[in-house]
Amino acid sequence: MEQPPSPPPPPPPTSPGLGKAGVVPSRRLGTVRGGPMSSPPERRARLSSPGTSRQFSEAREEVRRRLRDLIEGNRVMIFSKSYCPHSTRVKELFSSLGIDYNILELDQVDDGANVQEVLTEISNQKTVPNIFVNKVHMGGCDRTFQAHQNGLLQKLLQEDVAHDYDLIIIGGGSGGLSCAKEAANLGKKVMVLDFVVPSPQDTTWGLGGTCVNVGCVPKKLMHQAALLGQALQDSRKFGWAYNQQVKHNWEAMTEAIQNHISSLNWGYRLTLREEGVAYVNSYGEFVEPHKIKATSKKGQETFYTAAKFVIATGERPRYLGIPGDKEYCITSDDLFSLPYCPGRTLVVGASYVALECAGFLAGLGLDVTVMVRSILLRDFDQEMAEKVGSYMEQHGVKFLRKFIPVTVQQLEKGSPGILKVMARSTEGPETVEGIYNTVLLAVGRDSCTRKMGLEKIGVKINEKNGKIPVNDVEQTNVPHVYAIGDVLEGKPELTPVAIQAGKLLARRLFGASSEKCDYTNVPTTVFTPLEYGCCGLSEEKAIEVYNKENIEVYHTLFWPLEWTVAGRDNNTCYAKIICNKFDSDRVIGFHILGPNAGEITQGFTAAMKCGLTKQQLNDTIGIHPTCGEIFTTLQITKSSGLDITQKGC
Repeated sequence: MEQPPSPPPPPPPTSPGLGKAGVVPSRRLGTVRGGPMSSPPERRARLSSPGTSRQFSEAREEVRRRLRDLIEGNRVMIFSKSYCPHSTRVKELFSSLGIDYNILELDQVDDGANVQEVLTEISNQKTVPNIFVNKVHMGGCDRTFQAHQNGLLQKLLQEDVAHDYDLIIIGGGSGGLSCAKEAANLGKKVMVLDFVVPSPQDTTWGLGGTCVNVGCVPKKLMHQAALLGQALQDSRKFGWAYNQQVKHNWEAMTEAIQNHISSLNWGYRLTLREEGVAYVNSYGEFVEPHKIKATSKKGQETFYTAAKFVIATGERPRYLGIPGDKEYCITSDDLFSLPYCPGRTLVVGASYVALECAGFLAGLGLDVTVMVRSILLRDFDQEMAEKVGSYMEQHGVKFLRKFIPVTVQQLEKGSPGILKVMARSTEGPETVEGIYNTVLLAVGRDSCTRKMGLEKIGVKINEKNGKIPVNDVEQTNVPHVYAIGDVLEGKPELTPVAIQAGKLLARRLFGASSEKCDYTNVPTTVFTPLEYGCCGLSEEKAIEVYNKENIEVYHTLFWPLEWTVAGRDNNTCYAKIICNKFDSDRVIGFHILGPNAGEITQGFTAAMKCGLTKQQLNDTIGIHPTCGEIFTTLQITKSSGLDITQKGC
């Protein structure tokens, strides 16, 4: 707290304020110009406070607009209270530097508490002094003195107030594009810098980021291709007869998928153009606090400045650092546009990317082995993860557990070639070797933050993983630099999360809203052959947070009706909810393993956001026959130990 708890009463008003038509005038909210010499008030801005509840919203927006005018119209703007010693220290600092500054004493205006509340929404800072330098939020007393000591304050003071752009976004993925379009809609001058560094296999792609080009979109489409293969098998039991041999064509599938992706790339470029957003296909690197260098594919360098920046550079697949990995292995960056069928494939890793790719490759009829270092689907519910793995294993995917590769050697070139992989056990001296056509690495992803000059402007990152720590409004430790999406530390790495965060960030930055992104109860689905959808806490996390005796787990196996005639596995699909016994049995974890898991999870997530309880599920009438209805009939708890196998549909 930089503000003493017991302020003296404010001095009497000196003059009436300029009231808005129909609004009771407030005392003048003036700015006092300060500097090396003490001086009387010179320039005053006037803000109106609400007179009636009906006029509150309109008047509040007027206060917000006037505050922004002060911030954007002054080189140094200090929001202060006349009795605050921390405010006095800051004023003395700028005076000692010979810098003119403007002051708004919040204790000397009518309805100063309301004005300070609006200022808090703008700056995310509750205390005074609240300092802005060249439209950049510096912070309070301590942060200003720290910036002075490390030289950042001097650099900001040297910046020309007129920047090329209001906002530059580095990264043209889902989050960056969402932020850019929203900022442009708010009338701001916006640029998007996006550059895809080619993978070691020289794969690159267009505007739209990981999800569109090498993630969610092609992954779901290839998953669908595998599901269609299963549907062909099921169809015979439903009376469909066909004699010709069914064979999958990899090249036809990838061509169709890439054509769709190309149409999305074009659509994004067209939308940016229509919104008035400048799009530059260049690599962005900070050179000064408000200046960035953009390097094109041909090496041409151009410099741009902006008042604010958003880092939305996402992540790229990690390599193992073993002989032959970058030379002969591929990652998900390469798989979806691979011009030939990968053949016999080794998937290294147990992430959702690893299992999804292994699943649809096996579903297309390929020989697939998954090499697992430790556990499946780390950070997911482990009971569900093991059920996912068990289903895949029963349907042809081989698992090599507790092994890691140590070398990858090319035996023959080709499309595909032949590779030999040597691996060692993580639990002893045992080694194995295998022959494959393709080795797909899916061992995690690294944030794209280390080669963009963040150290030059003082933005802190987690040195271990490259993630960027931010506050609850996505602001880094450098006030005018923000970050969204997969580069954030401790936040879900999901496309819809980045889209929502980017949109809300733009609204906060440019005054349209104060709403923050809610990172709780974010749903997701793993598109393995048997899909796994979830929202909220895993059973392990629920026990950790609430203790085992304070939670109740309701669960059951179930048999989808569409599986019955086809003769597919009974007692394989599984549903469970985790409830907090001491909060009205509120649902804190939702998990389903079965067909269309994503579609089912989406609806129940909305209910969880509204505070869903077990009783409300009991009171809900299900749609029969569907998989989702199973959650309205859950009766058996894990603690009871009763049998959950099903005898009918």
